[in-house]
Amino acid sequence: MEQLAGKVAIVTGASAGIGYEAACLFAREGARVVAVARRAHELERLAASIRREGGEIAVVAGDAREESIARQAVDTAVRRFGGLDIAFNNVGAMGDAAPVHEITPETWRFVLDTNLTSAFLAARRQIPAMLERGGGSLVFTSTFVGHTAGFPGMGVYAASKAGLIGLVQVIAAEYGARGIRANALLPGGVDTEMGRAAAPTPEARGFVEGLHALKRLARPEEIARAALFLASDAASFVTGSAMLADGGVSIQRG
Repeated sequence: MEQLAGKVAIVTGASAGIGYEAACLFAREGARVVAVARRAHELERLAASIRREGGEIAVVAGDAREESIARQAVDTAVRRFGGLDIAFNNVGAMGDAAPVHEITPETWRFVLDTNLTSAFLAARRQIPAMLERGGGSLVFTSTFVGHTAGFPGMGVYAASKAGLIGLVQVIAAEYGARGIRANALLPGGVDTEMGRAAAPTPEARGFVEGLHALKRLARPEEIARAALFLASDAASFVTGSAMLADGGVSIQRG
């Protein structure tokens, strides 16, 4: 049985990596998907793949930091598919690695706007649409960095992603009685463009893999399956959580 049959889902950061795999998985599980990302060509590639498998998808090309894109995504879900039940707010950026005293205000603002403010703008539009449907599920991609571990050079990334956990807790408390669940998903290292940029050499990748109890990075589709759980009715009593899907990096000490 399809886990998201009859549901409408927004997925941001859908042009690659976790977002791409989540959009494909959600569609295979019966959701009608609104995919959001900056790269229009990659969105069209995603749409073609989903349609070949018989799925339904609409795309919104634009920067998630802009409120107009958050509004357009929700409007598209309502206009094309009749409403909104699920949002996987996955878009993110790491920024250049630097000690805190060397982070420029420009980098700080860019990473916070991409990782945290975009999530607020999205939720601000998504929640009223979900209330119209009697509830829904919001999932935000956070990270273990800044939650269970602090890595040098990642101050702005950690701050922005930790902020998502606070946002999730408040959304869960404010809207739980009205049928809306909100959860943060915390991956470990993932074999994506962003992950490869953070560990660009075989030596660096080996070091990062060794930090995990499973001694490897996640495949994007593995994190997409964790997002599917939080989005679906299988997680009907899960809200306000920071759910680790981190390959044991948070508990590994040797």
